[in-house]
Amino acid sequence: MKYNLLGNTGVLVSELCFGTMTFGGQGYWEAIGKQTQDEATNLLKSVVDAGINFIDTANVYSFGQSEQLLGEGIKQAGLARNELFIATKVRGRMAPGVNQIGLSRYHIMQSVEESLQRLQLDHIDLLYVHGVDAVTSVEQIVHSLHDVVTSGKVRYVGVCNWPAWMVMKALGIAKQRGWHEFVAMQYFYAAANRDVEQELIPLALEEQVGFMPWSPLAGGFLSGKFTRNQTNTGGQSRRDSFDFPVIDKEKAYDVIDVLIRLGESYNVSAAEIALAWVRQQKGVTSTIIGAKTPEQLASNIHSTTFELSATDLDELNAVSLPEKRYPGWMVERQMGDRLPAADKK
Repeated sequence: MKYNLLGNTGVLVSELCFGTMTFGGQGYWEAIGKQTQDEATNLLKSVVDAGINFIDTANVYSFGQSEQLLGEGIKQAGLARNELFIATKVRGRMAPGVNQIGLSRYHIMQSVEESLQRLQLDHIDLLYVHGVDAVTSVEQIVHSLHDVVTSGKVRYVGVCNWPAWMVMKALGIAKQRGWHEFVAMQYFYAAANRDVEQELIPLALEEQVGFMPWSPLAGGFLSGKFTRNQTNTGGQSRRDSFDFPVIDKEKAYDVIDVLIRLGESYNVSAAEIALAWVRQQKGVTSTIIGAKTPEQLASNIHSTTFELSATDLDELNAVSLPEKRYPGWMVERQMGDRLPAADKK
């Protein structure tokens, strides 16, 4: 297992991050996973044994159950807290009250306290805002996040699912005010959807913010179980009942054909090729993996044991290349005669 710097924090995190969205299975989360406490604890042991020190959860996963199982699993497995980097999130609805959702100071402060109780921890290493809250000002959100870090209950803050302009606005406000800035960005990134490459990854690189892809297998669609001739796995994949995240399936089938063929040449699964592709992309800090079984976990971890060749990366890049969007194509066109020939290579 390799370790990468988390932005400019000086903290080293494993190149794979273990996601615990499968822990619990309460409500509609049942379609994603139904790990019991014993199963969760055993997976955590295997994760740490493999050298993974970065673990990701969210308060909204199974409405708190995921955090509870993670916290108890750390305790039951006897894992060293000071060797782990634990991330959770805030924004989602956790109770029926009108203020039990969003990124108000009220909800952020309350959610941090409740997450700490469920996790059985005295601090959260990384707290992400889990999405946009358009009725709370960005300045209020950044101020509240600064205060939870200053309180000692959170070490660092990050962002998920915000548009690039909003992330940059938050960073600008934090820099201007001398407040704690986002050090991590968590976004959907897979060979089946490369939207983040236009603005979000360049932003992360420019501002030295760590970038963590979620759903690198596109909700299991790139596992190798789905092909044009097999569009349903009979319940073997969560995609059968929970068709998320959104992708262009026709284009993804072309990607899958290449993943399967490369998997055969490397003697690994199509899923491992998909994970290796994400891991080797520019700007990626730590790829978030999940697992329902020890076998899935072992396969995901095995994806770090090989490197795709430049030729194979080029082939996957070509088949998965997204359509250029404005102003991206205009920038590229206008820069065509601006850079010296040597710089364009």
